[in-house]
Amino acid sequence: MAKKKKRRDSARNGEEEEEELHNQDNGGTENNKKIKRNEEQNTKKSRIRTVSIAVPGSIIDNAQSLELATRLAGQIARASTIFRIDEIVVFDNKSSGTYDSHVTTAGDEDGSESGSPFLIRILEYLETPQYLRKSLFPRHNSLRFVGLLPPLDAPHHLRKHEWGPFREGVTLKEKTLSSIGTYVDVGLSKNVVIEDKLEPGKRVTVAMGTNRHLGADQLRKVVPFSTPREEEGLYWGYKVRYASSISSVFKECPYEGGYDHTIGTSEHGTIVNSMDLTIPKFSHLLIAFGGLAGLEESIEEDDSLKGKNANEVFDSYLNTCPNQGSRTIRTEEAIFISLQYFHEPISRTLQNTEV
Repeated sequence: MAKKKKRRDSARNGEEEEEELHNQDNGGTENNKKIKRNEEQNTKKSRIRTVSIAVPGSIIDNAQSLELATRLAGQIARASTIFRIDEIVVFDNKSSGTYDSHVTTAGDEDGSESGSPFLIRILEYLETPQYLRKSLFPRHNSLRFVGLLPPLDAPHHLRKHEWGPFREGVTLKEKTLSSIGTYVDVGLSKNVVIEDKLEPGKRVTVAMGTNRHLGADQLRKVVPFSTPREEEGLYWGYKVRYASSISSVFKECPYEGGYDHTIGTSEHGTIVNSMDLTIPKFSHLLIAFGGLAGLEESIEEDDSLKGKNANEVFDSYLNTCPNQGSRTIRTEEAIFISLQYFHEPISRTLQNTEV
């Protein structure tokens, strides 16, 4: 009897030890899964590829009226949104730029603008969700005809009845009841409260989560502008920056390491069928467009690029519309044509990069 009891106890102890080991294994597996998920998320963030375009502000000066200039800018904004462009660089043709990009949405002057300042103002205005425009853009003569333009209808331009994991908002002066955080207008029936104390009039990206309760007790988080794309794969609009010359487009690149592949477009470029074009793996791609006299003039007038030709300035110099029927292709037309031309080669490169 004593021996049987001893055997039962031993078996029971063995089962308990086995169960404990099994639980430890499961716990270890869960931890490993969590670590793997975090690693994948971090890798995904570091793998975000960007596509930028550079356009000369001088194309606005060729428009015959304010309305036509506005429509031209609207075409560039639409093309950039349709083809998921991350950054639009507006550059001047000469080395001595006098425009300050920080004044595009500041002040309420009704003065006339042309060239780069005008183009940047319209591009920034159209990228901004409709419910934020009144707060972020004072009345200005340059915006007189923006109501005629078709909306971009980008993923971050949510309607009042729509709920999304993120929304763009603007911080308000109104103080919260608990004096904690800041009220933000995100275009819903009620303002939301964020954890941070921020000055009024600041545009922010707010993580909305799944809780649709809009009470002041529900604190939301402000996240970087890039988070919707990093976490959800959502296209979240484009950034606009100014460059005083074509060389400044490269020198003042906001991305770490700069643009690792640059493409210039021109009727004098190399002709390659889109299906045969191979774009090397990239982190940050730049596609540049010229004005009336092409990129050649922009390079010639840039003191930093004296003596260089376009093939030396860009990694690739391509003709994206060979055998054209018209002697001239306007820049806004060239952007649509070229982005369609590059769409499949870029997609191919990105797919191969992820493998």
